[in-house]
Parts: sequence; C-alpha cells; structure tokens
Amino acid sequence: MNPFQSLRNYEEFIYTLKERHSSIKNSTLIMVQRSKRTAIVQGEIAFEKAFRVTIKERLSCDNNQVVIESYGYEFWRSDEKIAWYDSQPHPNDPKLACTFPHHKHIPPNIKHNRIPESQIHFDQPNLPFLVHEMEVLLKT
Repeated sequence: MNPFQSLRNYEEFIYTLKERHSSIKNSTLIMVQRSKRTAIVQGEIAFEKAFRVTIKERLSCDNNQVVIESYGYEFWRSDEKIAWYDSQPHPNDPKLACTFPHHKHIPPNIKHNRIPESQIHFDQPNLPFLVHEMEVLLKT
C-alpha cells in the first residue's frame, strides 16, 4: 500500500503506525478531513522515558497523490522542547537553501539555530523518519 495514494490510505497508515513500530507506547494521531481533497493530521506519538513527538500536518490530495502542504513536528522530553521541524520558509538564511524550506531547529538557542534537513519531504510520509529519530534519541 502506498500511503500517499489517497487520504484514506494515509489515514490507515497513521492509525496503524504503532503496529509497525514497537518503540511507540501510544499515539493520539487523528486525521480530520476538511473537504473531499484536504485534511489535517494532528496529535502526539509517545515513547519511553517521557519522550514524545507532536505532529501537525495539512494535507491535500489531487490525482491520487497526497501532498503535505505544511507541517510542524516537535520533539519533547517531559516538558522540554528539544528540537522541531517546520516548513516555515527562511529565504534569507543561505545555509538552509539546499533543503528549502525543510529545516530543523536545534539547541542552543533553539528558536534561531536552524540546520538543513534532507529527510523531511512534502511528497512522502515523514512519520517513519520521525519515529526513527526518536528511537535514536532513546538510545542515548
């Protein structure tokens, strides 16, 4: 199954994510369809050691292809935000041009310290990558 062939396929993909990743303790991800061709995915994926990822994606689907129009993915340890990815463009930051607009905010000065991110996309699911990122953090 290609999860990006339809909103229905992507919905099934997010609701079965925990079955494919044993590291996930709990998921509150939901898809809310806004129209025949648009939807919002939001919620949280929880892991051990009080780690979690909050997810927000705005999706559209045309010609049997789902596209992520915008996203925000926040990594948390308890009440501390430790990193985040977003699709907010920063055209005046030349170091981000190679993956524009995809980037990651990291410490120190997490709001302004951004690095390029080549593993986040608009045209494929990002959730497996985010789960993998969290699994790496769990090992540290």
